[in-house]
Amino acid sequence: MGHADDPRRFLVDGRLDRSPRRWRDKVAVTRYLATVAMPRLLEPISERDLTDRLAELARDPVALRRAMVDLGLVSRTRDGAEYWRTERTEHDPEPDAVEIADRALGESP
Repeated sequence: MGHADDPRRFLVDGRLDRSPRRWRDKVAVTRYLATVAMPRLLEPISERDLTDRLAELARDPVALRRAMVDLGLVSRTRDGAEYWRTERTEHDPEPDAVEIADRALGESP
């Protein structure tokens, strides 16, 4: 990934102070920060814990959380008490063979 495409270019000391203007850049930064804040797919996290994690990464953690949900990266319970990341991003490490085998075996009937 070239520097021009790297969403980290919008961060100052690892934090998002101002959302990028272009939609494509907003999506890229949101995908990156979702992966940083919620490194494990499908792991439930409370709203408070997620907001605390996002507060470390962005000046407006609530707007960032909303953007992650709106983009379909993150799902939440109906009451908003728990969140979990539902989409693997380009910022996730490639799954290794053991993880793939575990997933395949776990999904068999």
